[in-house]
Amino acid sequence: MVIEELTPNDASDAIGLWEMVGLIRPWNDPDVDFSHALHGTTSTVLGARETDGLVGTAMVGWDGHRGWVYYLAVAPSRQRQGIGAQLMTAAENWLRAQGAAKVQLMVRDTNDEARHFYERRGYEDASVTVMARWLTSPSG
Repeated sequence: MVIEELTPNDASDAIGLWEMVGLIRPWNDPDVDFSHALHGTTSTVLGARETDGLVGTAMVGWDGHRGWVYYLAVAPSRQRQGIGAQLMTAAENWLRAQGAAKVQLMVRDTNDEARHFYERRGYEDASVTVMARWLTSPSG
């Protein structure tokens, strides 16, 4: 397996994977998210590739203060084989190289499996509440 930065040519495979594992929400356009991550100088999408194609992703970004990870996804047939952990290590290393001293991510309250995955890697509840306000309608 190789973990590398994805290119615009990988968009449909990455987005297909995000859809397969349930990461897509109606109010987030995955095409826009993927494109923005690749066109910024402080963000990218990492992909785990095997001979049969893309098996995992992690979108990473640095806002100048802290690093963020989004869209960590592993193909269902390849979960629980260490790919997610390898992607998180690659994401942390990418962020460290950008100058980030801290990494954060958001996990839905209902996603106990993801919470446990991150806790096993040393992540902890940051005791903050994420608040949001729509600037446009959620449907776009």
